[in-house]
Amino acid sequence: MNNFDLAVPVLSRGKHRNPRKGACFMEFASYLAGEPWSDHPACTNALLAGVARDVNDCTTDAGRARLAPLIPSVIGLTPSDPHVVPRVTARCIQHALPIVSQERQYILAVALIVGERELAALDGRPRDDLEPASRDVLEAVPSATRWARAFTSRSHRGSPDFARRTAPRAVSCAVEGISQACVRNPDERLFDLLSAAIDETKRWMPAPARPVATPEVVRFTV
Repeated sequence: MNNFDLAVPVLSRGKHRNPRKGACFMEFASYLAGEPWSDHPACTNALLAGVARDVNDCTTDAGRARLAPLIPSVIGLTPSDPHVVPRVTARCIQHALPIVSQERQYILAVALIVGERELAALDGRPRDDLEPASRDVLEAVPSATRWARAFTSRSHRGSPDFARRTAPRAVSCAVEGISQACVRNPDERLFDLLSAAIDETKRWMPAPARPVATPEVVRFTV
């Protein structure tokens, strides 16, 4: 582990030069993982790390300490399955879409539809075959959904930059939208969003290899 005077970092907003100055969620993860101090450590899937940074920064100072127990759970989550990015993006949007401002609803509805088409292509399903949770939240915002369907109908192909640009921007829009929404418990909603993103990422981790059974040695006596 890095030698930082054995100081335990305190979760706070933004980037920090070292643990004595505090730590964001992913800097703390790099610290626990024994990696070089960074808010972009290699120990966590890039999109999930982005969700964690956004939630850390958009959670209030009073609510941020509650995020700390989640930090160890993101270490080692680096699945390579192509479902991860659209699935995690969908989970974040599903939490945000019904409560964010109308302007954000239009943006998120487009990202959700495009991501669902990515998933449909991966699974060999019809392009407009939505998973139930996504269909439900889109039905909850009919105006934004109508606009998004019209907008996305102009292209019959998925977004070539979905993983690199669309997904991270949609995640940030969802998290920021929740933090600014007129709801009573934004910190709790952000905690639930991050928990859901972590659980979804775990689903796509490869199963651990089973140990090879050692054949039992049979001894014969003469």
